[in-house]
Amino acid sequence: MYNRRGVGMFGKIKFIAENTAHVESIASAEEMGDLMNVHVVFEAPDQLILGEVEEVNDQVIKIRFLGEFHDGKYVSGVIRKPVMSSVIRTINDNELRAIVGTYDDTTFKVGTSSIYKGYEVCADINNLFANHMAVFGNTGSGKSCGVARIVQNIFANPKLVSYNANIFIFDAYGEYKTAFNKLDAYNPNYSYKFITTNVQDENDTELHIPFHLLNLDDLTIMLQCDKHSQIPILERALKLTRIFSKDDEVAEKYKNHLIAKALIAILYSNQITANKKNDIFKVLEVCHTNDFNFDSTIQGLGYTRTLSECFEIDSNGNFGESVLITEYILKHVDENLEMTEEPLNAFYTIRDFSQALEFTLISEGFQNNQQLYDDSMLLKVRLEAIMNSRIANVYRVENYISMESYIASLVAYKGRKAQVININLEDIDDTQAKIIVKIMARIFFDFAKGRKQRASVPFHLFLEEAHRYVQKDADVFLIGYNIFDRIAKEGRKYGVLLNIISQRPVEISETVIAQCSNFLIFKMTHPRDIEYIRTMLPNISADVIEKQKILQPGNCVGFGGAFKLPMVIKMEMPNPAPNSNSCDVNNCWRIQGVSAVPSVSNNNEGNGTAGGNGIVSSGVNPNANPAMFGVVTNQPVNNSTIKPTIMPPLAQ
Repeated sequence: MYNRRGVGMFGKIKFIAENTAHVESIASAEEMGDLMNVHVVFEAPDQLILGEVEEVNDQVIKIRFLGEFHDGKYVSGVIRKPVMSSVIRTINDNELRAIVGTYDDTTFKVGTSSIYKGYEVCADINNLFANHMAVFGNTGSGKSCGVARIVQNIFANPKLVSYNANIFIFDAYGEYKTAFNKLDAYNPNYSYKFITTNVQDENDTELHIPFHLLNLDDLTIMLQCDKHSQIPILERALKLTRIFSKDDEVAEKYKNHLIAKALIAILYSNQITANKKNDIFKVLEVCHTNDFNFDSTIQGLGYTRTLSECFEIDSNGNFGESVLITEYILKHVDENLEMTEEPLNAFYTIRDFSQALEFTLISEGFQNNQQLYDDSMLLKVRLEAIMNSRIANVYRVENYISMESYIASLVAYKGRKAQVININLEDIDDTQAKIIVKIMARIFFDFAKGRKQRASVPFHLFLEEAHRYVQKDADVFLIGYNIFDRIAKEGRKYGVLLNIISQRPVEISETVIAQCSNFLIFKMTHPRDIEYIRTMLPNISADVIEKQKILQPGNCVGFGGAFKLPMVIKMEMPNPAPNSNSCDVNNCWRIQGVSAVPSVSNNNEGNGTAGGNGIVSSGVNPNANPAMFGVVTNQPVNNSTIKPTIMPPLAQ
């Protein structure tokens, strides 16, 4: 139970100024030093006002007003200032528990109070997780451990039924892989799933995103469109992809129609015949069908010709079979095909889209506009770069799968439902990681919006190193919105909630930060980040700003709708902990063991070791097993016997 020195530490109110009271001090010097940040109560008939000690000197204690107690419940904000005759005392046990929260079937433990020892800080699950949250702090301040512990504590409360939780952690560095391995220890129905692009364990699942689930906005982001003129190109390519996916008579006719129009446009151009032939052959090289390829046969009067033969140039500099080829081409032009509707639930791959983009490039409107054609070619180059990289495997799915079934597959694990799904992005560069996170966020959002019962399937997206993804992008300029801005503004009512974790809030979208209702701020020192938070959150008090500057690792200032008032919270170490420890340079340098680098010697010149000048000449395998660079023994180190080592030369 909470027990302080009570009334005997405070005298009368000297004066009240704005939101503070200046109170006579009657405490001893020892007691005075124990007062900072302590909560006190101004008690009078029909009035209980909570305050916090903000400043202490020899004679006066400055107390800032925070809120009021009504019928045992705490309400933030003060309507009436305390009367001058109020009795001033430290907060009692019941009042303190009304502030820090209690552990029951709707709450979970966030941490412990850093000021009131032995008191747990508990948050209502709806107050914290039905709103967006931001976790900020310097590297090494305890963000990852704090987030891991919060998630663990949710499932550790047996009174909370969390079976239908969908917590997706987008893990920038693979830190959380081991943090939730014991989830089933809390409840055998709980499961944890690790999804990655680099499968190294039988319990890992390879990340795949069905390419056919990508929409126009996704493709705009994937191909890094930077001009409005590129949007209609992608839109047409996507339409053609879906039409061609059926691989039926209509699809074949549509392809023939597009090729025919391209060839006619070239034939009727003002180019010399040789240039026409080159352009026609370029079209047929990338876009061809049974009716339009170099070996297609065309029937004349009593003879046949291949398509390539029809474009032989005669002695007069003309196509020898111009009439025959023109008639043949025009037979395949059917403008009614342009009204063909895209089929629903079409399955196609990234290679199918690439083919459709080729047909888009030969379309009349693009081919006759050089700038438009150049913009199209840029998209083609970017698409080919993706297709030729390892990231293409992410978008490889062999069969059609609906959005609902895809999401179900993400949470399915060994015949059960997983509650925590860790998507590891450490093997992907920043650009591709950002694209993947945006696409998946959009899929979750569209799925949630399409539910008949609004917010019936909540998704909690934890974005580690959020400054890599949730940036002030040009998406709004191109497609009219940024997916994270949209989720920040609309996601709460559909049950899609953002939890952004970052060491650089200044790099994060202003819209997203402004829509966050809860904050856990670990120690931050960069003036720009501090000022940015102050600017984005006008209601944040100067006291909160000052408190976070001097926090110890593992401590944070929690404030927002889930907390009765801003409070310093000590986070317990998670069990298991994420792999987010800093490099122990001292031990790495001092511990003796097997090394892939040779010892420096002054008497081994020319024999594959370092000579007297300390430069390795040969004998070091630059492709040595990386494990050899690790610590292999923890034997005590005798400093006098340690031989310095040098790094092997870089491979040429």
